[in-house]
Amino acid sequence: MSGSESGLDIRWPIGLLFLAIGVAVAVFGIFSASRTDLWGAQINLNLWWGVIMTAFGLGMIWGGARAGRRAS
Repeated sequence: MSGSESGLDIRWPIGLLFLAIGVAVAVFGIFSASRTDLWGAQINLNLWWGVIMTAFGLGMIWGGARAGRRAS
């Protein structure tokens, strides 16, 4: 084992961070009544960005878990 290798894949903490913030933003978007007029459509940006951040976080966690299983 070289000095640059550690037991924690960087995708885990980044994925957990994006997951937590994404869920918080999505929940805020669900319960807030603010809508943004974007190209003539009323869009709840908090809800959609929360969903995108949650999906990204889950993808990072999945990638870290998959790499951990492959390395074992």
